[in-house]
Amino acid sequence: MTDDPKMPPNRYEVGRVFNEVPELYDRVRPGYPDELFADLGAITGIGKRSSVLEVGCGTGQATRSLAALGCSVTAIEPGTDMAALARRRMATMSNVDVETSTFEDWDDRGRRFDALVAASSWHWVDPSIGWRRAYEVLDHGGWMALLGNVVVRRPEEPEVYAETADLHERFCPESPGWGHPPLEDDVRTTSEGWGLVDDPGGLFGPTIVRWYPAVQWFTGDGFADLLRSTSLYRRLDRDVREPLLDAIAQRIRERMGDRASRRYLSVLRVGQRAA
Repeated sequence: MTDDPKMPPNRYEVGRVFNEVPELYDRVRPGYPDELFADLGAITGIGKRSSVLEVGCGTGQATRSLAALGCSVTAIEPGTDMAALARRRMATMSNVDVETSTFEDWDDRGRRFDALVAASSWHWVDPSIGWRRAYEVLDHGGWMALLGNVVVRRPEEPEVYAETADLHERFCPESPGWGHPPLEDDVRTTSEGWGLVDDPGGLFGPTIVRWYPAVQWFTGDGFADLLRSTSLYRRLDRDVREPLLDAIAQRIRERMGDRASRRYLSVLRVGQRAA
């Protein structure tokens, strides 16, 4: 899932909780399908000799695929430990440079880019700064691309949240409802604009939207690790989070045969910089 963009006012600080668990994040969080990057290259024309700015690169999951297109990638990441792991992961890639900064405070040093890519990260950027800044660092005719993973469910398929609702209520009753993922077919109908993030107004042209189904399978312990890497659970006090996740892992073992799915629709949203 793309972590919930409907965050509290301090959501930009909350986004840095991933820096607490970079190795775990890199191991369990979903990447993006090769088909998505092939479509990104076909739509925008980026490839060899193109310059790409990636905002919020995390541990470099999308960065590696961008580099494989032949682009020169400048990747920025506010988490020092996340950025350090990204550098280690891409130490042999001469066309990637990782800089530690928020996008809001980043020094562009006059550089301009053919495309700006944000993979499951744009909702952590302050929209009052981010969209205008994106427009300014792109060359004329440049492209803005938002990538994401939306958790979905299919009718009649066993679903973890339904199986663990009572555990959430027992361990953290003061938290808002955890809910169930939306149906896959319902999500596919939301194919206009930039999704759940704030709208950029007239800074970028019509949006092209593409969907890509994917699924991850986990044991109970593996699913607990996945939740442990998300902002929703990392914001819980450790004394609440760890007993809850242990109970979820046990429930998956007992009721689901120690096998739980996480279904996603990966999404690509692309728009060209307005003249």
